[in-house]
This record gives sequence, structure tokens and C-alpha cells, in this order.
Amino acid sequence: MTKSDGIGGGGGGAEGAGDEDAQVIVVGAGPAGSAAAVHLARAGVEVLLLEKSGFPREKVCGDGLTPRAVHQLVRLGIDIDAPGWMRNKGMRWVCGGHQVELDWPRLGAVPDFGLTRSRHDFDDLLAARASATGARLRTHVKVTGTLTDRAGHVVGVTALRGPDAEPVRYLAPLVVAADGASARTAVGLGFERDAKRSVAAAARRYYRSLARTHDPYLELWADLRCPRTGADLPGYGWVFPMGDGRVNVGLGALPQQGRRRPVDLRAALDHWLPRLPQEWGLHEENADSPLRSAPLPMGLNRRPQYRGGLLLVGDSAGMVSPWSGEGIAQAMEAAEVAAQTIALALARPAGPRREHALHQYPAEIQRRWARYYRLGNLAGDLLFSRFGYRPILHPRVMASPHLLRVLARLLTHVSDEPAQDTTDAVLHALLRLVPVPRR
Repeated sequence: MTKSDGIGGGGGGAEGAGDEDAQVIVVGAGPAGSAAAVHLARAGVEVLLLEKSGFPREKVCGDGLTPRAVHQLVRLGIDIDAPGWMRNKGMRWVCGGHQVELDWPRLGAVPDFGLTRSRHDFDDLLAARASATGARLRTHVKVTGTLTDRAGHVVGVTALRGPDAEPVRYLAPLVVAADGASARTAVGLGFERDAKRSVAAAARRYYRSLARTHDPYLELWADLRCPRTGADLPGYGWVFPMGDGRVNVGLGALPQQGRRRPVDLRAALDHWLPRLPQEWGLHEENADSPLRSAPLPMGLNRRPQYRGGLLLVGDSAGMVSPWSGEGIAQAMEAAEVAAQTIALALARPAGPRREHALHQYPAEIQRRWARYYRLGNLAGDLLFSRFGYRPILHPRVMASPHLLRVLARLLTHVSDEPAQDTTDAVLHALLRLVPVPRR
């Protein structure tokens, strides 16, 4: 790495050598960061992957992976036939005393099955894959800020390393912020969150349940209530089989329209669990973890996704789907786009030509997701945050296979492009009617 590549350009404390240099620094080794590191290393880019904790580790998540996420795992070279993965056939929707099972569609673009795996070792697998591919993984490194040159362009990061919190500097002309919902790296450089976009919340708990651990469907409940208000929960509940004797049980919810206080997910869970069949064993004595919660930044709520040498990927950019609360598939997909953009940009000399190439990253995110997210944000504002998911799972909808197929693909963003069947054609026609928001 040489100074002609943009390192040590002066200003912002960036002069001199760093403790370690690379072409790209990735902050955070969750699904977004590890996926970006894998794709960058494959492209021959010298990449440094920094993670504040060690592995394995706990993460709050539903642990359910749609076919779109499975597709990304296959592209990363993850062995999804190894022990620890639980395959599922589709989703089971429960609402108003009715239930319907929807198999994942057989499409050319994505697999026809989903997966579950605990985030306790899921992130570990992805980080190990990044390391095996050639990325330099450094754990127990907490990034505390960014280094910039006189022009304000990022040239590295500052960090605290190891148990003694040794201050260090890592230098690179490009940094990928994949540090999750806190978005500390982006916030430190003034990347603002769109206050109009909701930040949902999710809570999950593991239970030992031999009766449900091998269920072939991801079960989703749409007719839940907020105990204190009696209103519909502005979200849904889930019971996901883990295949190891446990199930992941949780709730995800938007803030209630017109109310300042967030939804009490613990109370909502306590109100819901007694409704579930006793033989499932979802009782306190079978609990296998405490109840843990986390924020879900949704709807592309932090922009731009690129500026001045910093690219935002995953939760740091608010890439969680406003339709379903899914975030892992989007994080890994955006990571691949970011890596491809960076590899092509680094083939150009530092300066305007490289910057022009890097700005193709937010342009591509816009092309892929802008309409879908805008429609989802509108649905969240007008429908989900007011009435939950119950209205869209009306008994007449539950009785219509065609409507259910369209709705299922809309909620999970699982479809072929160009369309290969009537369901996809309807979905694509709907999205084409949505105006593209300005970047």
C-alpha cells in the first residue's frame, strides 16, 4: 500500500504509518461485514476485517433465512448441508383462527427452501469464511472513529485493541461501515438518519420444544394484541424451528401510530404465549435463554450509502425490509454490490474517476430496492403501524391461493426478474407504479 493510493494524505491526524494498512477496512464482522470481506478478498482486494467482540457471540435475531438469504450463502461458499442448519419448506401464516401453509416458490433465481441457524455461531461461520478467503480478521478491536485527510476523505480508522484497550490506527483509502444498528462509524462522519423512517424493535427467546423443533415451516402470527392498549400489535410473532431441540420465539413491531411509548414486547409476548398449544412446551420452565431485544433500522433510513471513502452496508444504512423486518438477506446482498463496486473503483487511479465509480454503489442500491422500500415504508406508515398485519390477512385473502402467493413474494421479496410466472408479473407491475424517490 502506498501513499499514492490515498493513505496518509495529511489532516485529521492521518499522517504517518498505521499499525496495519490495507486497501479496504471493513468495520464489523456480522453478515454484512463478513460477506463484503469475502467478496473483496475473492476479487484480490487487500481487506482488513475489524470486529469489536469475539466469536461465537449472541445476537438478537429471528434466525430465519429466506431463499433470498440462502442464495447469498451459496454465493459466499457456505456449506449449507453441514450440521447445524435446519431447512424449511415455507411459511405458515396464522390469523383470526385461520392458518395457511405457503411453500417457497420454485424459481430460477433463488433456492426453493429457507434455513434457520442461531446467530450464536452463524456470524462465526461467515467470519471464518472471510478469513479463509483471504481477509485479515482482527477480533476484539473496537473502532472508535475515522481518520480523514484535509479534503475530508476517509483514510482509516482509530480503534482500541485487545483486553488492555491499546489505541491503534488502521489505514486504508476506503472503509466499509458494517457496524450494525448503532451505525457509530457513519454517525461519527455526519451521516444522518431519516427521522421520518421508523425504527422497529424485535425481541426473541429460545425455548426447548421437541414438538416444534423440526417443524418444516416458519410460523408467523399476525393477530396479536398490545396488552395495555388492546390495539393490534403493529407487527407479528414468530415460532421458528431450530432443529436442535429448540425453537426461536419472538415478536417484531413498529412504533404504534400516534403513540410516543414503544410497544412493550415483553408484555405482548406474555399475552401471546398462553394462546399457543400447551404441548409445544413454550413455558417458563422450558426457556433456554433470557428475553433479548434489539432495534431494527428500516426502509433505507440512512443516506447517502456512500460519501468520501465510506460505504454503508446492512443495518448501518437502515437496510432492514419495511415489509417483513428481514435484514440478513439485504445485508449480504448489499455487501456483494459494495464489494463489486470497490473492486472496480480500485482499478482506477485515486481521484475523480475512482469517486465516480464508487458512487455507482448507492445508484445500484437505488435501482434494486428504491421502489420496493418506498412502497413498504408507505405500507408501514398507513397500515402496519396502525392496524398491524391483520387487515392484509383477511379471511378472504387467506382463502385465495393467488392473492397469498403475491402477498408472500411481496413481503419476502422472493421473485424472479424478469418475471417467469403470473405472480411475479403482477408484483413487478405493482412496483413499476411506484415513483422512484430522489436520492
